[in-house]
Amino acid sequence: MTGKVYLVGAGPGDPELLTLKALRVLNTADVILHDDLVSADILQLAPPAAQVLNVGKRCGNQAIRQEEISELMVGFARSGHTVVRLKGGDPLIFGRAGEEMEALRVSGIELEVVPGITAATAAAASAGVSLTDRRFGASVVLVTGHRLGGLPPDDWRSLASSKAMVAIYMPGKDFGRLSHDLIAAGWDGDTPCLATSRASTPGERRHLTTLRNLAETPQTTPPCILLVGAGVSAVTSDSDDTDAPAKVLLMAGA
Repeated sequence: MTGKVYLVGAGPGDPELLTLKALRVLNTADVILHDDLVSADILQLAPPAAQVLNVGKRCGNQAIRQEEISELMVGFARSGHTVVRLKGGDPLIFGRAGEEMEALRVSGIELEVVPGITAATAAAASAGVSLTDRRFGASVVLVTGHRLGGLPPDDWRSLASSKAMVAIYMPGKDFGRLSHDLIAAGWDGDTPCLATSRASTPGERRHLTTLRNLAETPQTTPPCILLVGAGVSAVTSDSDDTDAPAKVLLMAGA
């Protein structure tokens, strides 16, 4: 009999932020194919008999191609295994889930998606920031730093005028370029910015700054997410302490 593949969101890192369903599915896995961003604490929840394979890809360091990951999922499922494709955060947000779901459907493999808490939610909750505070702007836009260079200037200008909170996943190390591009597109240089590294984990670090001074952001340990918008002004007063562990306020279901 053919097995089944679950695309499961592992959340931002704290194992207590796994959904009950994600934990239940993880406990049924014969094979777990996980990303680099999945924390060791979560991997320890895998069944002892499960085969656990790291198929992580980082920008500039791709030890395995996306096509190979899809082939592994299909192959294990056709052998009758229950496969958990474990992804950091939520699999539907910058997790290339669309490509993997298509590969499974074409191959006739049963699949199910189990969503997870995404990094933007985790970072905002930890710092006490609402992503959609109507006093500052009632919308939030999720973008990835890998594609910022291809984003037309008009798009940045429209975001500036909309006053949306912008969550930039994987912003990279060139904060100076990002600062220049946004200010050139019409963003106010005094717009608050919050860079968060390893949100929700004991190693979380936060740095509060402005768009004008974004280039001075200390280098952080990935994964990192950057929140840009007036709503960041509500961040807790101790959030820019990068020398001590950040106070994590995120609770399950937040």
